[in-house]
Order: sequence, then structure tokens, then C-alpha cells
Amino acid sequence: MLNKLAFANSLALVVIGFYIVLYFIASFAPTLFSLFFNAQFFGADIASLIPEDFSLFNFAGTLISITIMSWVMGYFWAWFYNKLAK
Repeated sequence: MLNKLAFANSLALVVIGFYIVLYFIASFAPTLFSLFFNAQFFGADIASLIPEDFSLFNFAGTLISITIMSWVMGYFWAWFYNKLAK
């Protein structure tokens, strides 16, 4: 059985770390960011769809929203897992 809170917290922390790393790569090495980001989608040019406005407001808003969503999804993922594992 998975601990729902621990799983949700750990998923949220991993997502926060991954977002911060990608943010800095996009800020300081945009070509590397495009290469890495597009590789996740089999080379489709998805990185060009991301707005280039790297303001602190956008950074904080996105960070907050992905943290909340990843925590909620992690909690329900562990909850569903526990239900199906019985």
C-alpha cells in the first residue's frame, strides 16, 4: 500500500525540481532546451509553442499551478493504486 500523502508530496517535489531545471535551461541555453523538450515529443517542434516571456510572474504562476496539480494527481494516483491493489 502506498502512503497517499508521501506519494503526493514526493511527486510534487520532483515536478518542482524538474520545472526549475527546465526553466534555467530555457533561460540560459534556449537551443539545448528546444532540443531536450522536443525530444520528448519525437522531434515535433513543441518548444516553439511555449511563450518566451520568462517573467517572474509567469514563473511563479506556472510553478504554483503545476505544484498543485501534481500533488492532487499524485494523491489520487496513490488512492486509486491502493483501491486496485486490494
